[in-house]
Amino acid sequence: MKAPLLTLSTLALALFLATTHSPAATPSAATATATPIPTAFHCQVPCGIYGDKMRIDMLMEESATIAKSMKLIETIEGEEAFNRNQMVRWIMTKEEHAASIQETVASYWLAQRVKAPTDRTDADAMTNYYRQLELMHGITVSAMKCKQTIEPTHVDRIRDLAKLFSATYFSEEDQKHLSEHTFGE
Repeated sequence: MKAPLLTLSTLALALFLATTHSPAATPSAATATATPIPTAFHCQVPCGIYGDKMRIDMLMEESATIAKSMKLIETIEGEEAFNRNQMVRWIMTKEEHAASIQETVASYWLAQRVKAPTDRTDADAMTNYYRQLELMHGITVSAMKCKQTIEPTHVDRIRDLAKLFSATYFSEEDQKHLSEHTFGE
């Protein structure tokens, strides 16, 4: 599904450039189709409209979908009348949601939200920054492991790391909201 969206967004960019720029500045069709444009996540234009808590909610929802997929894959494997179609569908679902987590971490959190402190001599700020990077890397690796296996401990790790990250990123009030509504505590 991402390929058609990517193709449409690339086409839209090419049409925009063709109608708003001089012919000398317009890229060739080969260049336009080879240029990937992220479409599934926030635009990365500094508009100031971000849904940080929503992204954590989405991460937890993606994790729940992966966990359900893993459980159903295991159930289907144990059935006497093995349904290959359903197995493939649940594997694809697990893969898509794990990839979505990886994309959100890279395109939203690491590209836009986790920022190095402007004062690099502030030891506490630098420690928090490095901790956030470590936690986001851990989420990415755990999502990769969710693709490789049906081991639910990897999903648990994503959830645990998301909670730890939230403690480094959000205010106490936001953490309370996340704890009550997202993490179910």
